[in-house]
Amino acid sequence: MKEKDRKEKNPKDLKALVLCAGKGTRLRPLTDSVPKPLIPVANRPILFYILNQIKSTGISEVGIVASPDNVSLIKEATGDGSRWDLHITYIIQEEAKGLAHAVITSETFLGNSSFLMFLGDNLIKDNLNQFINAFCFNNYDAFILLKEVPDPRLFGVAELDEGGRIIRVVEKPQNPRSKLVLIGVYLFSPEIHNATHSIKPSWRGELEITDAIQWLMDRGKKVYSYSISGWWLDTGKKEDLLKANQIMLDEFTGKEIKGNIDIESSISGKVEIGEGTIIKNSRVYGPVAIASECIILNSEIGSFTSIGSGCHIKNTNIMNSIILDKCELSNVKMVKNSVMGANVQIADLSERAMELFLGSYSQIYVPDSGPS
Repeated sequence: MKEKDRKEKNPKDLKALVLCAGKGTRLRPLTDSVPKPLIPVANRPILFYILNQIKSTGISEVGIVASPDNVSLIKEATGDGSRWDLHITYIIQEEAKGLAHAVITSETFLGNSSFLMFLGDNLIKDNLNQFINAFCFNNYDAFILLKEVPDPRLFGVAELDEGGRIIRVVEKPQNPRSKLVLIGVYLFSPEIHNATHSIKPSWRGELEITDAIQWLMDRGKKVYSYSISGWWLDTGKKEDLLKANQIMLDEFTGKEIKGNIDIESSISGKVEIGEGTIIKNSRVYGPVAIASECIILNSEIGSFTSIGSGCHIKNTNIMNSIILDKCELSNVKMVKNSVMGANVQIADLSERAMELFLGSYSQIYVPDSGPS
């Protein structure tokens, strides 16, 4: 098709593709029971933030690429998308063979539409509308978002020429020539399908989206990149989750008290407390999010902590931590910089501060040794 014959894209005609089929191996054992996109930060699943961002663009058709192992949990959490005024189609990627393979798997859903593709474990501050508008107005074949990082070796890396034009992308190079990495937010025209069917598996045995983008560039297609200025959160490790929790609590938490606070307790800063939660003789200083139906007794809940629904916390100090639903902590001197799955039980750890990373249903306690 000649350039002058190309019809300008309409942002409302785009679809969205959210990739959620990864196993999250670096977050095990937590991801053995919770798909990574459903891990909550500031008491909201990561995927929910992404769907809110998609909603704000005006896109209404969303495909969620899931694995056979996690699709039922994701479907249970997000449903048909109506709560976001979206229509969600679930697409099964039988094997994790790369991002380009996920695009191939989604071809029936995508049809001949241009689309926004978003990794299901990433969060960005920047508004997506400006990028979608630029992609559509300029009739790009690919538009990729970049961010400079200290160590780019774990990511796809972009090389730019002196004029700032993207000239090369390489997946996880050992000796990167740039610190600009692909952050997992892409816009593609249907031309990407020719690329994904033309590339070969990489040394990792996967069909890399970076190879597909390079295929487009090698053939003179219109590929553009933009380096974002706001924060980008790749929630691949425990430290990344905690950082995401800090930022999202700070950005989105207000002061909303729906539970019951007794006169011996103090609440300061940005704190959200859900309905049915009871706080007695405790101190909470934000930003903190405590969900519904919790009991907090004789405890201190410090900054950058999110606590899921139905938790019981007694005689315990917590700070900078993520605690999922229905956990029970009693007589714990200090839990900090920790992530806990649902239904964790911890008791009688009064000797030292603890930094924990626990999967669901874990139990930690110190039995009374009795007389020697």
